[in-house]
Amino acid sequence: MLRTYHARMSNFHARTWSVYLGGEVHSDWRAQIAQGVEAKQLPVALCAPVTDHPASDACGVRILGEEPDPFWHDHKGAKVNAIRTRTLIDSCDIAVIRFAGEYREWNAAFDAGYAAARGKSLIVIHPEELRHALKEVDGAAMAVARTAEQVVEILEYVTVKR
Repeated sequence: MLRTYHARMSNFHARTWSVYLGGEVHSDWRAQIAQGVEAKQLPVALCAPVTDHPASDACGVRILGEEPDPFWHDHKGAKVNAIRTRTLIDSCDIAVIRFAGEYREWNAAFDAGYAAARGKSLIVIHPEELRHALKEVDGAAMAVARTAEQVVEILEYVTVKR
């Protein structure tokens, strides 16, 4: 029995965890997490939405054709981006969603809500001053971090054999 347990735990710790990094696209928080994951050699594969904001906004019309109506322009881009976003969230083990508070972050709220609805382990990262505004999002999260370093520490704790 004990040998079976150790064999299962060995397989558990040999896995690579898929971690989706969604939300705010204007700072280097993803790079900070990537550097921390690499420095600690964590068994983690990071994935993210398209973070080039203009390219993301224009992907629908660039691929499917111009739209004179701004609604349909945005609609095409949102649909094409949703293919990537939903697929990555559906297949991830952990979703990390960052809110910076400096921008309208409806995409981050949607990613967090979608991840929570899909039963994903959710880590939210945001500054303290957003605590009240994000209380429902925080309530759905497994952890609420303030820094990228805290996220790396959580990833180390949950993915590395102890």
